[in-house]
Amino acid sequence: MSIKTVAHVNLRGNAREALEFYRSVFGGDLVAVTYAEARTAAGPDEADHVMWGQVASAAGFHIMAFDVPSERPYHPGESSYFVSVRGEDAEEIRGYWDKLREGAAVISDLAPSGWAPLYGMLTDRFGVTWTLDVATAYAPS
Repeated sequence: MSIKTVAHVNLRGNAREALEFYRSVFGGDLVAVTYAEARTAAGPDEADHVMWGQVASAAGFHIMAFDVPSERPYHPGESSYFVSVRGEDAEEIRGYWDKLREGAAVISDLAPSGWAPLYGMLTDRFGVTWTLDVATAYAPS
């Protein structure tokens, strides 16, 4: 079993631009899934915003990003990142989730989602927001 911990930056409307910039700096492959592609767009103004994106290079650089939807508060510089923990074993992810959940505010309970067999988000008792998921290969539609 193994997991990866990755910085996950939160932006509003310019996640793709940021990911393209990071790719130009560090190299690697860029993947970006829009809210429209995930069928979760809050409205037409946000359909092309990035619901999930990443740049990963063979050298080891890895960063994730998304555009915070308009129904959630966003203040640049505040809550500007998540810590993302991804693994392949559901029980391992559940174990981490159960421990992190103690004293935490659950934002999205750990459950199946449209993009992962398990996904959850919480803010721990120290104010750090975590996303945990069981990683799967992205297959564009």
